[in-house]
Amino acid sequence: MTLETLAKDIAASAEADIKALIDEAKNEAKKITDEAKDKASKITEDANTRAEREASQISREVVASARQANQKAILIAKREAMDSTHAALKEQLADPGFKGRASMLKSLMAKADKMATSDFVIRPVEVDRKALGDLKGKRKVGESVDGLGGFILEAADGSVSFDMRFDTMLDTAWNQSLSEVNKILFE
Repeated sequence: MTLETLAKDIAASAEADIKALIDEAKNEAKKITDEAKDKASKITEDANTRAEREASQISREVVASARQANQKAILIAKREAMDSTHAALKEQLADPGFKGRASMLKSLMAKADKMATSDFVIRPVEVDRKALGDLKGKRKVGESVDGLGGFILEAADGSVSFDMRFDTMLDTAWNQSLSEVNKILFE
């Protein structure tokens, strides 16, 4: 064996070792790359799943919040309509030209006659002072009281009184029939 042949054998052996090392390095690099891709894919998948879950949760919260805001707006609108209706009724009762005023006063005075003796004093709402003066019978007419109409029937000593003012009766009737008014207005 000559030196040249020996050098060629060593070179060939070294080349084979280098090729094996390169192949092994390539396989290791491919394995590392595949593992990295798998990890990246898993991280991406987990992030997407988390993002979808969070987006779904946010969507539910936004929808719930919007529903709540709509319900609140509806309730506010209903309340405004109820308040407006109540105010319109008060305005109608406060009108001195209200067509049913005289008959209401007569009815209230008849009720007062059944409830109390003639020594009770009539304290009228100023707008009804004249009409109640004509209906008072033997009763005295005292100082005026605030209200939309009607009167307060008061014992001479002030120990007992009956509130027969339109606004008091309206508030009582309104509170008793609030659900019915609500049905009429909104159903």
